Amino acid sequence: MLETEDFTARTAPYRRELLAHCYRMLGSVDDAEDLVQETMLRAWRGYPDFQERASMRTWLYRIATNACLNALEHSSRRELQPMPDVLVEPEDSDPAAILIARHDMRLALIALWQHLPPRQRAVLLLRDVLRWKATEVAELLDVTPAAVNSTLQRAHATLANLRTGDEPIAEPDDPATRAVLDSWAAAFESSDTDTLTNLLRAEAVWEMPPIPGRFTGRDSIIRLITTQCPSRNGGARMIPTRANGQPAFALYLNGEAHSIQVLTVTAGGIASVVAFHGFERFEPFGLPKTL
Repeated sequence: MLETEDFTARTAPYRRELLAHCYRMLGSVDDAEDLVQETMLRAWRGYPDFQERASMRTWLYRIATNACLNALEHSSRRELQPMPDVLVEPEDSDPAAILIARHDMRLALIALWQHLPPRQRAVLLLRDVLRWKATEVAELLDVTPAAVNSTLQRAHATLANLRTGDEPIAEPDDPATRAVLDSWAAAFESSDTDTLTNLLRAEAVWEMPPIPGRFTGRDSIIRLITTQCPSRNGGARMIPTRANGQPAFALYLNGEAHSIQVLTVTAGGIASVVAFHGFERFEPFGLPKTL
């Protein structure tokens, strides 16, 4: 019993960052939570033999990364899901740490990383996100530092071919961003298509994973909203929340859970909306099925 209590006390501080790491590897909240549970189970079984040759954090990341690689090797590509900020943001109030954590969870980055082969993805996350040394990653993956550096170069080359250009994303707490979000929610609830149109950038994009394709441009997005989000007499409700370090809304139509919208807001307006449909996406946010 004492050994179990000691294990729990020593591993509990790492659960949030392990969940974030597994999510970056898998792009799925559901699978990331399962893999963290598996990591803790494996660690608990191996705890009696843990001899402090590495730090507790390094040991847990080794187990978690290998569990993710094994899962990716034995399953098909996973469905991209939004990650509630409340599950992964650092519990301390250090603004710098929170900003870094938000950036490394951006939805566009998570989607981009899923294009990498699993081992390239693992190396990139360990080196570029977690800032591990090449020797540390080599030990974790049981390869040479030269192999780690080569794998990282290939990952960078792949991402360079996929990137379409980065633009600064406004922070969710910025007053100007908050005003845009308040206007978006109010216009959505009142079916004010003129305001919605004005808030969207001309080249804005709307996506609905796992449905392939995207709706590009204000006109196509407004047509989508008016045809696919019908509500009775103001029956739309937008509940503000946060996902992937970005502002988000839980949309209820006529009292029923409809979708989680994750917004990318820039200086020029709303650049993208990614809508995740289904009540199962509401559950990780602690949101009810009906209002």
